[in-house]
Amino acid sequence: MAFDGCFVTGTDTGVGKTLVSAALLHALSRQHRRVVGMKPVAAGLVTHAGQWVSEDVLTLRAASTVAVPAALDNPVALPDAVAPHIAARRAGQAVSVADLLAAHRSLRALADVVVVEGAGGWRVPINERETLADLARAIGAPVVLVVGVRLGCLNHALLTAEAIRADGLQLAGWVANAVDPTMPCREDNIDTLRQRLPAPLLGTVPWHPDTPDARHIALQLPSAWQ
Repeated sequence: MAFDGCFVTGTDTGVGKTLVSAALLHALSRQHRRVVGMKPVAAGLVTHAGQWVSEDVLTLRAASTVAVPAALDNPVALPDAVAPHIAARRAGQAVSVADLLAAHRSLRALADVVVVEGAGGWRVPINERETLADLARAIGAPVVLVVGVRLGCLNHALLTAEAIRADGLQLAGWVANAVDPTMPCREDNIDTLRQRLPAPLLGTVPWHPDTPDARHIALQLPSAWQ
């Protein structure tokens, strides 16, 4: 089966999922003509060109090679920067896996590769019954795990990898993002994850006081994605 996209999740919120998703889009665009990012649910909006939009979505759009309707690359945009199911309740908006999956299917008709970025961690709720993990299962794409390298990341990464595999999905690889400049034994922690995670390390993002340029992040894509 030809590669047509992946799902990007993280060990937590604020670990660099958007940055890595944009880097994946840039890397994939060297092999695939039409690549597009998707943020199914974005919670927390800013004003841009007179409209309310997620900064994550703007980053993904800048890294995509295809312009698509906002209803497809970000079908649910919620004002409050809180957990998606809470933000949706506060906004009086219904969110369901079925609706998000329909948007994803429409995107697949417009692009060769779709990179889907989750929100928060693997089991973030989107309503009273469903989580973003349910969407990932419905899509069925290989998963890339972004590990925020800081104290506690070993447990968070290993548990997330177990959950991904328990849900029947392939963990295609992981990216180490050094989010804490003061973390002791950073390389030792990354080496531990190399040994214990059942997937290859696709790349390491060194700590930087400013957000790095996603175009300059080197990633080793799985051979099947070429």
